[in-house]
Amino acid sequence: MSKRIVGYFGSWSVYRPDDGNFQINMIDPTMCTHLIYTFVGLGDGNDIKVLDPWADLSDGGGKDGFNKFNQLRKSSPGTKTLIAIGGWNQGSEKYSQMANTDDSRKQFAKNAVAFVEKYNFNGLDIDWEYPGQRGGNKCDVKNYIELLKVMRIEFDKAGLILSAAVAAAESSASQSYDIQEMCKYLDFINIMTYDLKGSWDSKTGMNAALKPGNDEFGNDRKLNVEACVDYWLKSGAPKDKLNLGVAFYGRTFTLSNENDNKVGSPACGPGAAGPYTREAGMLGYNEILEKCQNDKSWKITYDEERCVPYAVNKNQWVSFDNIQSMEKKAEFIIERQLGGAMIWSLETDDFLGKWGNKYPLLSTLNHVLKRQ
Repeated sequence: MSKRIVGYFGSWSVYRPDDGNFQINMIDPTMCTHLIYTFVGLGDGNDIKVLDPWADLSDGGGKDGFNKFNQLRKSSPGTKTLIAIGGWNQGSEKYSQMANTDDSRKQFAKNAVAFVEKYNFNGLDIDWEYPGQRGGNKCDVKNYIELLKVMRIEFDKAGLILSAAVAAAESSASQSYDIQEMCKYLDFINIMTYDLKGSWDSKTGMNAALKPGNDEFGNDRKLNVEACVDYWLKSGAPKDKLNLGVAFYGRTFTLSNENDNKVGSPACGPGAAGPYTREAGMLGYNEILEKCQNDKSWKITYDEERCVPYAVNKNQWVSFDNIQSMEKKAEFIIERQLGGAMIWSLETDDFLGKWGNKYPLLSTLNHVLKRQ
């Protein structure tokens, strides 16, 4: 069976400066089986709310993002487009309230179908972060299943795709999901196997190590891609429904002591923000390439145990994925017979091809996943 390649598009990237500015016509739809536009939110009436009308709609001279995104299917008829609701910034409280009664669940399911059809998407991706956490309550786990049940009925009637993005690590997923039940109602599941370590920790670590390091113990041994996938499979997820999340960005740290710069060295906070993504603690792959090409004092080390690289320059430390580690992850998808790959997110690959071919990471996934 051919593998899914699911690419998320962060619609706020249309506002990025200079070579970070990303427009919908820069997406190559032939390189993805599914494209997901992010994000819409949950309105007060259990409906879907457009969060950035100027970017998403054409009213008042807006950028018409939804329509342009769905037009991508014309040049790649096999590609499906979805709209994602939720995300980190939306939190959990509103979703918890909506999922809490039979009436509000049914209302949302009907409203969701109407929204997806109105704007001509092929489906909806639910990115509730996270049931039972971040402002949610403990009934969410059960209510999430009830919500998915009623959504499945409505989405089947309309012939639409229903997927979800989920917390990957056992420490989080075990609080939020009845995995076996949840999988019954979803066409596929995008498992967010990244952000496993970051500047919220007091030491450097890998954003998305494939395997644990030999010096890791306890819960640290579970904060890698392989352990997350094993947990989901062991909990009853069908492997062909799981899309392995891969990050087209890195997690950055400021070292406490620039001479102590290995994996697990003390860190005193996030790394400096990049010129395009402009957020401390992360850098797009495009920004990492640019830094390493323009300033030879960046030193890249490939960690053979964890199967991912990291780069260091003075007190700046970044863990990321490159072509080599992306190949390894694609091979892991095939080896574990997973459904495919999910990408967060398209607009931080080297989409301009400034340092080689365009979309080096996305091309690598295509190359490996399509040759099997």
